[in-house]
Amino acid sequence: MKVNMKVLVFASSAFPRWPDDPAPAFVYDLSKHLQQKGMEVVALVPHHPGAKRFETASGIRTYRFRYFLPGSLERLCYDAGILPNLKKSFLARLQLPIFVAAEFFSLWKAAKKEKPDIIHAHWILPQGFTAAIVSKILRIPVVVTAHAGDVFPLKSFLFRLLSGFSTRSAAAVTVNSSYTRAAVAKISKLGDIKVIPMGVDLKLFSSASSSAAAIVRKKYGISENGRMLLFVGRLAEKKGVTYMIAAMKAVVKAFPDCRLVIVGEGPEKASLQQQVQRLSLSGSVVFAGSIPNISLPSFYKAADVFVLPSIVDRSGDTEGLGVVLLEAIAAGTPVVASNVGGIPDIVAHSKTGLLVEQKSPHQLAAAIIKLLGSSSLRKRLSVSARKRVTQGFSWSGVAGSFYSLYRSVLSRTSRTKTF
Repeated sequence: MKVNMKVLVFASSAFPRWPDDPAPAFVYDLSKHLQQKGMEVVALVPHHPGAKRFETASGIRTYRFRYFLPGSLERLCYDAGILPNLKKSFLARLQLPIFVAAEFFSLWKAAKKEKPDIIHAHWILPQGFTAAIVSKILRIPVVVTAHAGDVFPLKSFLFRLLSGFSTRSAAAVTVNSSYTRAAVAKISKLGDIKVIPMGVDLKLFSSASSSAAAIVRKKYGISENGRMLLFVGRLAEKKGVTYMIAAMKAVVKAFPDCRLVIVGEGPEKASLQQQVQRLSLSGSVVFAGSIPNISLPSFYKAADVFVLPSIVDRSGDTEGLGVVLLEAIAAGTPVVASNVGGIPDIVAHSKTGLLVEQKSPHQLAAAIIKLLGSSSLRKRLSVSARKRVTQGFSWSGVAGSFYSLYRSVLSRTSRTKTF
């Protein structure tokens, strides 16, 4: 395939550190599909203990820069993400200024070496800020993508000042949902902000067999005729899992054979486990831990209903889009979700799923019971939702939108490389 453009993808997470990494991988997935559109893709991401400094996977040359020595003490990136890591770790806070400096020099070095046509920075801070400076030095246009976690919690004047500089310096700014767009518009004062969501691998998440689903159900003690609810995500405050557990009292009363399987790890896990014990739900709620992304399709296939009970947390952070909803829908599983953040871009109430108010165990339980009690409703919603996701959220379509944006940026950007 003829290469017609080189893109340097610049991110702080959502890029696998090793095979079967259970962490979200949407930046990597986008990179693979950009490559399938005929682009050469190079990635620059932070190092993590146990990850290779350089590797080529799926044709993508990936550089991982160190920001602290020894590397085994790097604490800022991956896992919960930069902001949560800053809150819980003094060492992470100590590493932040070193990280920004290492990120700048690594990006400058990679751009000089690779000579990309475009730098695509994921997250406004710090990647968008660093890329803006490198762009001014090397005259390489930058596309910045906001993923919500880099927008909603950042309320200080300094953060908003830096965010404004990052977005106004970019040749184009994209966001993952209409909700994120409104938040970025307030910071940047820009009118032309494009909504290009992250996507889903339709083939992968519809690939699980009935036998694979049966194995999952058997593993967690769910009979052939039993009901299975599923949650997938980080066990953090904004995911609202505590409200889902509270809702299980009413759900189990209506459907005694129902079991909730919770996939994921996070800082709230211990308190959630205590809540389960306190409510005497140990036989109805299972913590499955982290599951490799490649194994998730069988979990979605096994579930009768997928639930995403997200909230706006105390810092103001919330769901930017809800990629796990896309995965569940691609697998043919009906969904219940909170009416917050970018979720309504995916779930239209009573058309592609059921929406409930945040922090409402009563509404969650009512919606779940309604779905569990009607196979025809589950079928109607899942068919309609999959049609919506196929049309608007396939990785092929998303990559095509970015490809068109890159072409537009290059066509209107007159520049001279100073390598």
